[in-house]
Amino acid sequence: MSSLSENIITYDDFVDMQNRTDDTLELIDGLVYMSPSPSIKHQEISSFLHGELYIYLKGKKCKIFSAPTDIVLQNDNNDDKKKVVPDLFVACDPNGFNKNEYVGAPDFIIEILSPSNQSHDLVRKLNLYMKYGVKEYWIVNPMQNHILIYTLDKNEEYQLKVITLDDIAVSSIFKDFKIKAKDLFS
Repeated sequence: MSSLSENIITYDDFVDMQNRTDDTLELIDGLVYMSPSPSIKHQEISSFLHGELYIYLKGKKCKIFSAPTDIVLQNDNNDDKKKVVPDLFVACDPNGFNKNEYVGAPDFIIEILSPSNQSHDLVRKLNLYMKYGVKEYWIVNPMQNHILIYTLDKNEEYQLKVITLDDIAVSSIFKDFKIKAKDLFS
C-alpha cells in the first residue's frame, strides 16, 4: 500500500477528498493511503472473526465493527488527526461514536494482511496503534498462516505472541475469547 501523493495534506483537505470518492482512504501523518479491494481469503477470514466476535460480545457493552468503519485518532492537538480503517475493531466506550466514525483508540483491532499492505499494517499501523494506546492488536497473516498478537501490559509496554497453525489465539482483554488458528486458516 502506498500513499496517493507525496504532499502532506490537512485533515480538513482529507475529509473533502474522502467525501468525493467511494474509495477506502486513510490519513496518517498527513499522507493519504488507499486500501486495495480485499481478496476472497481476506474476506473469509474477516467474516469468520467478525462472526465469532459478534457472538462472543452479544449482550456485552463492547461492540464489533468491520471495514469500512472509520476511526479518528488524535492527541490534544487537533491538527494531528489521523483516520484509519481497520479490518475489524472492538470498542467498549460508547461515547467514542458519532454518526459516521469512532473517535479515540478502540480496545481491540484486527488487521488482515494482503501482499500489498504488509508494511502498512506491520509497521505504520502497528506504531500508530501503539502510540494511541490500543490495548490489543492482532495482525492476521493468511500467506504464512500465523497471527501476531500485540498486547499492552500493566506496565504500559507491548508484548508480542506469535500464534501458528497448531495454536489457539487467546485475547488478553477478553480472556475467554479464543480462536483455533486451524479453523481460521482452513
